[in-house]
Amino acid sequence: MKNHPGTNKWYVLVLAALTGALAITAPSASLAVLFSEISNDLHLSLVQMGLLWSIGSLPAIFTSPLSGAVIDRFGPRRVMLFATISVGLVAGMRGLAADFASFFWIVILIGVLVPLITMSAFKISSILFPPRQLGLANGIFSMGMGFGFLLGSLLSATVISPWLGGWRNVMFFYGAIAALLCIPWYFTRSLPGPAGSGSAETEIGSMRASLTQIVKLKNVWLLGVTVMGINGCVQGLLGYLSLYLRGLGWTGASADGALSLLSIMSMIFVLPLALGSDRLFARKKILLAMILMIAVGTGLLSVGSVLLVWGAVIMIGMVRDGSMAVLMTMVIETDGVGPVYAGTASGFVMFFLFAGNLLAPPIGNRLAEISPGLAFIFWSGLAFLGVASLTFVKSSRAARLAPEAR
Repeated sequence: MKNHPGTNKWYVLVLAALTGALAITAPSASLAVLFSEISNDLHLSLVQMGLLWSIGSLPAIFTSPLSGAVIDRFGPRRVMLFATISVGLVAGMRGLAADFASFFWIVILIGVLVPLITMSAFKISSILFPPRQLGLANGIFSMGMGFGFLLGSLLSATVISPWLGGWRNVMFFYGAIAALLCIPWYFTRSLPGPAGSGSAETEIGSMRASLTQIVKLKNVWLLGVTVMGINGCVQGLLGYLSLYLRGLGWTGASADGALSLLSIMSMIFVLPLALGSDRLFARKKILLAMILMIAVGTGLLSVGSVLLVWGAVIMIGMVRDGSMAVLMTMVIETDGVGPVYAGTASGFVMFFLFAGNLLAPPIGNRLAEISPGLAFIFWSGLAFLGVASLTFVKSSRAARLAPEAR
């Protein structure tokens, strides 16, 4: 099933990673570093900025499970074609926002569409790569996402905005890039047909049956709670860290540099961590260690000491994308999932991810109004929730048989 004549799996994987970088994470990261510019123009409060940073997760909570089922039916290539054009056009509309309300509804529309790209990438990994390479494949996609965040946080405010003449043109710029990504997807060879048949079945009953199959799996629920804790923590601190450091007296360049360092560390370590999980087949133990590093590092940020901040940024960055790569690999390897239901299972887990993304930033920002460091204590607690949930996850059959296979 994993060897498909005419399909260059590495090319398709790299294209998926670049799509995630340029259509999702780079535009998203640009908001974090452009919030000062945007808030001055649109007269936004800290709470409103936190809401704009997270509200896209609200529709994604509901569209993620459906998106995964759609991908399982139609196949990831077709979905990527539609998603890149749609996300690009809608994301570019942020440059037209005249006030908080208009920006709010545009972000909502983006949130409806973004899961189509993310889940398509995980589906691609599951159908093109064998178990011994699955962690590496998801690691490459996660590295691409981290690369996009690095570009967005490093260049958007200091290079692209001055070059193009303001934040609005930055939004147009990222929207155009996302839409143009439909071109390489159009010329990409057809991928293997959706699971279950050689054709793209679209019956609602089939999609409902896929969701019913996944909802029965306890491990998928536990992994969902785990990813909610991880991503809620990371999403909250990424949107607030630059503002927090500026409030401590850091220069804009230094504050943005901390975000960039976090992304650089993530890119450096994501592949070794993912590859290590493939070789050792100890994904659960590796993931537990990574989540603990995120939890402790986030808690250290609340202290505000320069040395502790840099140390915490390095600690969190080392495992940010690696944790997601390993976790999503565990989802696909869960007994009862596999390549057949990879899209649906990924979509179901993303329900929890986007729930964390939605709730964590505004709650943390509200706590920050009481005390600037209190937000990090809350987000650290979310990561510890992820640790607690992961401890109850049972090893998959693939993980149990791996030592014998070696």
